[in-house]
Amino acid sequence: MKNIAALALISSLAVVSCKKETTKVTKVDPKTGKTVTVEVPADSVAKVEANPAIKDSAGVVTQSFKLEKGKTYPLTTYQRDTKTMTDPQGKTMNGTSEATDEMSFTVNDIKGNVYDMTLNLIGKRNSQSSQGKTLVVDTKLPEPKEDDLKMIWNINRALTGNKLNMKMDTKGNVISITGFDAVYAKVGSSLSKVVKDKNQRESVVASLKESFNEKVLKDQFNKNLTIIPKKGVKVGEKWSSSENADPTGSVKVTSNYVLKSLGNGVAEISVTGGIPKKTEKKAQGPMTHSLSSELSQNGTIKFDENTGWITNQNISVKTTQIETISDGKQSQSMKSVSNSSVMVNPSAK
Repeated sequence: MKNIAALALISSLAVVSCKKETTKVTKVDPKTGKTVTVEVPADSVAKVEANPAIKDSAGVVTQSFKLEKGKTYPLTTYQRDTKTMTDPQGKTMNGTSEATDEMSFTVNDIKGNVYDMTLNLIGKRNSQSSQGKTLVVDTKLPEPKEDDLKMIWNINRALTGNKLNMKMDTKGNVISITGFDAVYAKVGSSLSKVVKDKNQRESVVASLKESFNEKVLKDQFNKNLTIIPKKGVKVGEKWSSSENADPTGSVKVTSNYVLKSLGNGVAEISVTGGIPKKTEKKAQGPMTHSLSSELSQNGTIKFDENTGWITNQNISVKTTQIETISDGKQSQSMKSVSNSSVMVNPSAK
């Protein structure tokens, strides 16, 4: 009897030990579109700190940052564009371009609610492929042999390996980015190897200053690092933003966001929207020229729930443009379709 009782006790303990702990996850049901809370095995989700950077308080989710001193956080952006052009005779031409910018942020110090960080510019890679030929400019590879690529490589090589100083508060507001003058000087010096004319070198540096400066980087980081509105949103809630698609501001790209899920160590946000189809027509005598264009986007963005840092973005963008010339009797059209993948930290997909 004692042996039977002992076996029964062991069996009971085995059943108890095999029962897995569970945790709750809030997400949007893809079938119904409703917000639901489900239980999943605790060991199937990432550990969430008691007071995470992205947290749910009374049903409202807010985003902040909880970064650690001495740690480095990655931010690599990658874009791949595949363009197909079709001429009036139906002949097509394809081309592909890729661009990678690799950088990271090291937290040097934390004072109050402000992070003192080093922005590390690590590497740049650009490639273009068309009609069986591929041209690559990569700062981690030797200087290209093609003369027209040497200047690009020298500029990119001079840009990388540099460090900028950035201050950002715990809400994700970039306060300042400094250290650009040393980078401009390095680029100017590197150009002396491939551009003999001083005025031309100064023109290149001036152009660089227009595209690589504090304002441009601030705008980029504010878009990439913080997506959830400051007031907070509920799981399943939608919000939108828009930005100019052309210098005049007459065309705007709309991005619609939905907080799909929270509670498994990751805050996942879906992205849709784009530019509605728009057609412009101009007539001159019997000839009519029309141009129609539209853009659509679809994808997801994921943030680490504990730190608030972006872990991955993967958005597909499709742009279609059709240009038509007609004399009222016959017409000819040129069509261009571009499919793009816009990613952040692509290795973390």
